[in-house]
Amino acid sequence: MPEQPSQLSPPVDPARDHMDGPDDPGVTLLEYGDYQCGYCQRAHAGIRRIREQHLPGQVRYVFRHLPNTRLHPDAQRAAEAAEAAAAQGRFWDMHDYMFAHQDALDRDSLVDAAATLGLDQQRFARELDDQIHAPRVRADLDHAQASGVHVTPTFFIDGRRYDGPWDDESVLDTMRRPLGGRVRQFAEDFAGLSASAGFLMLLGAVVALVWANSPWAASYTALWNTELAVRLGRFALPLSLHQWINDGLIVLFFFVVTLEIKREITVGQMSEPRRAALPLAAAAGGMLAPVVLYSLFNWGGAQAMGWGVPMATDTAFALGIMAMLGSRVPLALKVFVAALAIADDVGAILVLALFYTTDIAVAGLVLAALCFAAALALNRARVYRPLPYALAGIALWSAVYYSGLHTTLAGVLLAVAIPTRSPPNMPGLHSQSTALFDSLQAPPVASNDQSRYQATVRALESLVRRLLSPAQRLERDLRPWSSYLILPLFALANAGIAVAPSTLDFLRPVSLGVIVGLVIGKPLGITLATWLAVRAGLADQPTEFSWRQVAGAGALCGIGFTMSIFIADAAFADSGPLALAKVSVMVACVLAAGLGWWLLRGAPSPSA
Repeated sequence: MPEQPSQLSPPVDPARDHMDGPDDPGVTLLEYGDYQCGYCQRAHAGIRRIREQHLPGQVRYVFRHLPNTRLHPDAQRAAEAAEAAAAQGRFWDMHDYMFAHQDALDRDSLVDAAATLGLDQQRFARELDDQIHAPRVRADLDHAQASGVHVTPTFFIDGRRYDGPWDDESVLDTMRRPLGGRVRQFAEDFAGLSASAGFLMLLGAVVALVWANSPWAASYTALWNTELAVRLGRFALPLSLHQWINDGLIVLFFFVVTLEIKREITVGQMSEPRRAALPLAAAAGGMLAPVVLYSLFNWGGAQAMGWGVPMATDTAFALGIMAMLGSRVPLALKVFVAALAIADDVGAILVLALFYTTDIAVAGLVLAALCFAAALALNRARVYRPLPYALAGIALWSAVYYSGLHTTLAGVLLAVAIPTRSPPNMPGLHSQSTALFDSLQAPPVASNDQSRYQATVRALESLVRRLLSPAQRLERDLRPWSSYLILPLFALANAGIAVAPSTLDFLRPVSLGVIVGLVIGKPLGITLATWLAVRAGLADQPTEFSWRQVAGAGALCGIGFTMSIFIADAAFADSGPLALAKVSVMVACVLAAGLGWWLLRGAPSPSA
C-alpha cells in the first residue's frame, strides 16, 4: 500500500511561515504543535534548551498549527490567538506565553494575555471573536495532512520528518549529521521513494542484459551455475546459485506478499466486501483478458502452456511510475491499484501452484502437510516468537521442494500460519508505559538500580512488541529485504538473456501473445471488469478518479516483470521459447509503462 509521506509539504516558506532564528541557519527545525498539548509543552522546553545551550545561533525554528479539538477544546482558539498576535507582530511572545499558561486558554484569559503583552486588546478580541484567522490555521491543518502528520508534536528537521527519540542527545545527533547519520538518512530517503524498489529491479535487469551480451557473458552464466550445496550428514541439497534465488530467496518475497494479503483482508481495503469488490473484479478481469488474448495466438500450439505469463502485475513498478506522476494520480487510485495488485498476486500464486507443477512426490506432500499443521498448531497455541515458525518454515520449504510443488507455496502456507492477534488494549498499555517510565524516575538504589533499569527496559520492549501482531512485525521487517535485495537479485539472475535473431522475432505467436496480453489485455480487462462491477451494482462507481485514469492504471498493471518472468521459467523451463518470452515481457513492460504514463498524464479530473 502507498506509504505515508516523510517529506515536508509544502516546504518552509519565509513569506508565510512563522520562523525564529538566523536567515542562513545550520539546521531548520519545524514543529507541528498544539498549544493545549502537554507533550508539546515539554517539547517546547527541550527545543529552547537545544537552541540556547547546545546549538546557539545555528537553529531556525518554525511552528505550524495542528490543534486537536477532539482532545483539547481550547486548541483551535489558542491557534487563532497566536495568529491574531502575529497580525500585530508578536507571534512568538504569544507562542511562549500560551505554552507557559496552558491552563488559561479560554477566551477571556487570552484577551487578558494580549493586554499583558502590550497588544491592541480591542483589535485582538475582535479578530478572535470573528475567527478572522481560522483560514490560516485551516491551511496548516491541510499542510499537515499532506506531510503525513497526525499527532502532536511532530518534528521535521531540514524538511524530513523526525521519528526518533525526543531526548536532547538523539535530536542533536540528527541535527549535527555525523557520517553514519547521513548515510542512514540517505538510505531511508531512498527507501521512502515509491519508485526505489522498481528502480533497483530495473537496474538489475539492465546490468544482467548488458553483462549477458558483453565479452564477459561466460562469467555471467558461470556465476549463476555455481553450485552451493547444503549438507547435513548424508543429506545434501546441491543447488546452483540461480536455483537458490528462484527456489529459495524468492520464497521470502511470496511470504511477505501473503502477509500483506492477510493484512488487507483483515483490516485493509479488502476487509469490507463492497470496498473489496472493485479491485477484486478489476484483478479478475486483468488476469482473464491477457490469458484469452495469449491463447488466441497460441491455441493448440507447443507454447500454449505459456498462458500464465501475461497475467501478472509488478506492484513495485506500477506504483513507482504512479508516484513519479505526483498529483496527477489521486491517492484513491494508488490504493485501488495496490489492492488490485494484491489480488493479482493471489491469482499468480495459485496459477503457479496448480498449473505449473509436474511430478508430485506423495511422501513430500504428506511431510509438507505435517509441517504446515505444526505451524498452525504453534498459532493455535499462541506462540508469538519468530524462531519456532522459522524452523517450521525451513522444514516446510524442504518438504515442498521434495514434493515437486513449486517452493513459493511454502512461503504462502507459512504466512497463513503466522498469528495476527487481536488489537491491543491501548488504555491499558498507555497506563503500563506511564508506570514504567515513572519507575525510571524513582530515586536510585545503589545495590539494584541497574537491574531495575534493565527489567524496566525489558518490560517496555515487550509492551512495544504488543503494539504490532507477529504478522505485522514480520511484514515490516522483511519488506525491505524483499524489495531491496531479493527482487533486484531475481532480476539480475533472470534477465540476462543473450540477444540473438531468434529472441527478437516478435511476430512469433508466443511473443505476440505476451506483448498483446500485457499491453492490451491488462488495461482492457481491468477497465471492462471495473465497469461491469459498477453496472451490476456489486461496487460503487469511483468518484475520486475517472475512467481514463482506470485505463491508465490498468496499462501500468501490464508491467508484469517479476511474476511474468517467474511464470515463464516455470512454463518453458529450458526450452527454446524461454528467452523469447523473457525478452517479450521486457518489451511489453516498456510499452505498458509508456501507455500508462500517457493515459494518466493527460487524464481529466473525474468531474470532467
